[in-house]
Amino acid sequence: MSRTHDKGKGKKKRDLAAEAFAEGMRLVRANPALAAVEFVVCRQEKCEQAPRDGLVRVDSDGDLHVHPDRLAEPATWAWAIAHAVLHLGFGHVPSRKGVPVQPDRADLAARCVVVNRFLLSFPVGKAPDHLPLTYPDGDEEQLAARWRRDGIPAAYERCGTAGPDPDLLLVEWRGWLGSPPDHQLAFATALTRTVSTAMDMAGGRRDSMDGEPVKKRPWQWALEWFITSYPLLGGIAAGIKLVADAELAHAHGIAVAAVNAEAGEIYINPLRTFESEEWRFILAHEMLHAALRHGDRCGTRDPYLFNVACDYVINGWLREMQVGEMPQGLLYDAQFSGLSAEEVYDRIAGDLRRMRRLATLRGKGVGDVLGAPLGPPGDYVDLDEFYRRGLCQGLDLHQQQERGFLPGGLVQEIRALSHPPLAWDARLARWFDEFVPRPEPVRTYARPARRQASTPDIPRAGRYFPPEEIARCTFGVVLDTSGSMDRVLLGKALGAIASYAAARDVPAARVVFCDAAPHDAGYVPVTDIAGRVRVHGRGGTVLQPGIDLLQRADDFPPGAPVLVITDGWCDVLRVRREHAYLIPQGRRLPFTARGPVFRVQ
Repeated sequence: MSRTHDKGKGKKKRDLAAEAFAEGMRLVRANPALAAVEFVVCRQEKCEQAPRDGLVRVDSDGDLHVHPDRLAEPATWAWAIAHAVLHLGFGHVPSRKGVPVQPDRADLAARCVVVNRFLLSFPVGKAPDHLPLTYPDGDEEQLAARWRRDGIPAAYERCGTAGPDPDLLLVEWRGWLGSPPDHQLAFATALTRTVSTAMDMAGGRRDSMDGEPVKKRPWQWALEWFITSYPLLGGIAAGIKLVADAELAHAHGIAVAAVNAEAGEIYINPLRTFESEEWRFILAHEMLHAALRHGDRCGTRDPYLFNVACDYVINGWLREMQVGEMPQGLLYDAQFSGLSAEEVYDRIAGDLRRMRRLATLRGKGVGDVLGAPLGPPGDYVDLDEFYRRGLCQGLDLHQQQERGFLPGGLVQEIRALSHPPLAWDARLARWFDEFVPRPEPVRTYARPARRQASTPDIPRAGRYFPPEEIARCTFGVVLDTSGSMDRVLLGKALGAIASYAAARDVPAARVVFCDAAPHDAGYVPVTDIAGRVRVHGRGGTVLQPGIDLLQRADDFPPGAPVLVITDGWCDVLRVRREHAYLIPQGRRLPFTARGPVFRVQ
């Protein structure tokens, strides 16, 4: 019993207040921006500047006077110390020679409000529960002037760390040597460094806040240059993704670079070595391919030759704009200056043997504009929302900031992109107007007009459509009815066909349903086509027999066009008359279409 009592007397009593304060100090020191501000802590019991009913008071010498016996949570101590250090960092307690003038009540409240508002977005520790959750806008001088005129709101009168007393104190600088420390500059420098490090971590350029920066590759520096220094392509560069994978490049035969516009990805061969200026030229080349939608503009042309034509045009523009430096071996010919890609294609299409030996950035005989992403399927970008807006806004910024010369052909193409394309149904209506003529009525007295009954004494010629006129003004529909067809696509397509045909007085259309075999439905009233459709679940679709059936039919006019409605999962089609395709948005036909393709949204 006595031994236990003696042992208890020898134990050192724990100072809970000191332990909590030490943990709060540790939390503050862990913040790089606050740790850069020099200060000294005073926790002496007889310190006259320590607040009686608060936690911390800071003076202009950089001393933090702390209540020695106040018990608080470590998070609360961390917040209070950070509040006092921010007074130093914000220049609220400047060190000057001579007797200073103490701030008035409005100044004290305004400075505490500004500090607390900053701590809401730069949290350190935990704020006391009695403090407000929102603070007014404005800097210290604006708030102080307003509150001198209107009075200090009660919610913001005691937002400091010294209770009812001022939590900052200006004292005379008595240093004999040197100048007063610039706490404001130290905090601003450390804060900038901290924010920059955080941005490097978010961008994958640094592993941790205190780790070494990740070394950037030259193509990454080139892409950043567009974002920061070249507004014409800055918006595109900010949303494009660089994929630098040597195995992927080798597997798909990418010598230098290639691009997929729909996936928003540029594929880089990391084993190739170029200067930074050359990488800028390469990335600008691929971004213009994607932004100007060269893959969709190919149409019925040879994809590789059209890619070559686009390369000639893009490389000429980049040389004129002096964007980077063109690597050796890229396609350039001064005689194509000022021509569009379509015009260049018409010129080079006649010399196929020579053109097949030319090389794009992907390699010899292959185009660098890819039709599909090389990696796993991901989120596709909206071409209209991304490329068009990025180029148009970049052009406006480039011209406003006078960043340099732009070729007239490039400006013209960007301005053309600013006008959104016609919707699929409007383009389909134009196709009907062009290839499905409206039947011309014939007037004859052999068929009295319906108005004859009201005026029996006045003969009136009737109006009717002769059979040969109706046969001339018809069209064929080859409809994919396999199990893979989307019923929403069928509904939209057939509804549009019915409305356009009825508006043009076309009474009937020749319809062939196809899945594994063709089913001839004969001439069907356009308003009844949708009611006749039955989707068969027989697997793959073979449409060529249905097209052959129409082309061999004796009662189908030789000049009548054919409209093919499919989901794209079909065989290779050969149509020897005017025709068009209706397919879902985002799908592609497994062959090069010779007629217009309308993508139903």
